[in-house]
Amino acid sequence: MKTLKTSVLGLLCTASLACCGSLGGAPSGGGDVGIDKEDQAKMAAVGRQVEALVVWSSSRSQNEGHDIFVMEEDGANVTQLTDTPHVDWFPRFAPDGSKILFTRSKKGWVYERDANHNWKWDIFTIDRQGENLELVAKDASWGTWLTADRILFSRNTKVYSKLLSTGEEQMLVDSDVEKNLGGAELQQPQMSRDGRHIALTLRGSKRETGTFDLESREWTPTGKGCQVAWHPAEDRIYWINPSGNGGSEVFSVPMTDGKPQRECEYEEMRFMDIPGRRSHEYFPRMSTDGAWMVWAATQRGHDHDVADYEIYIWKVGAPHEQATRLTFHSGNDRWPDIFIPAMQTAPATPEVAEDPAADQATPT
Repeated sequence: MKTLKTSVLGLLCTASLACCGSLGGAPSGGGDVGIDKEDQAKMAAVGRQVEALVVWSSSRSQNEGHDIFVMEEDGANVTQLTDTPHVDWFPRFAPDGSKILFTRSKKGWVYERDANHNWKWDIFTIDRQGENLELVAKDASWGTWLTADRILFSRNTKVYSKLLSTGEEQMLVDSDVEKNLGGAELQQPQMSRDGRHIALTLRGSKRETGTFDLESREWTPTGKGCQVAWHPAEDRIYWINPSGNGGSEVFSVPMTDGKPQRECEYEEMRFMDIPGRRSHEYFPRMSTDGAWMVWAATQRGHDHDVADYEIYIWKVGAPHEQATRLTFHSGNDRWPDIFIPAMQTAPATPEVAEDPAADQATPT
């Protein structure tokens, strides 16, 4: 575990713009740049409003891949948790913040565009001090927590849940079987707290976002773009839409019973779009109380694992110009998550609906 000084960015990568893809080569480690007084003041202001931790994936460690880092809500006390030539990404805090779930490449550099090539990835946990690394799911990616003992993840066209204490897995969705999913790759699955709906990004044979009802087996498209997720109150979803100031922005719409409540006008759907040049937003993630959001944005380029993305934090409902940049480094910074110690309430245990087309649960 390495503790580093707070840093800032300057060099910029250029890459072809292709929504929700990654086409460049391995990123360079990059370097720090200075933080101006305005950014320093905004970071300090965040620190006065909330006590939180932010975890994310970064290429800054000069080892040809990505490692997991954690920092405080104001960008202070940057700490490196992993240090390998692998690609460590998509970190997610456990409900109590004690562990971090993340996806790791099996062999060195692997593009994020291969995120659903499950044979290239495994899922691990590590504690918040960067110790006690544990392999928890083989040949898998996009891992998230359902409870302190159960995770959700993808294997290409399938979504599984797994009980960590026993190793027992259950397949919940198979897009090769579900006709309305058409064999699509299933990215970033996120379960509703009642265990009935999974928010999904489809890639491959289909390119859209939506929700899948585990009881009725119905797919409800919610839009184009990617990275769809439930608002913590679960009365809304949010996702990245290919529009806005920098070619992408965060959209959100109200939901009832897993479906959009109504047709929404463009301005009503706009949830976050940073003013200015650094406004190509991706990787949004909300705190469990719905009060804060973290994400990353770049000024040029698009490749998720190469371009010069920087981590931001924002108090939900505040003017967009109050979004605060937390990282200042010319490497690639992506996929943040936020943990607020004062909100250490575990999500309700989902009563996972069984996929009638799935195999029986099998221990691994």
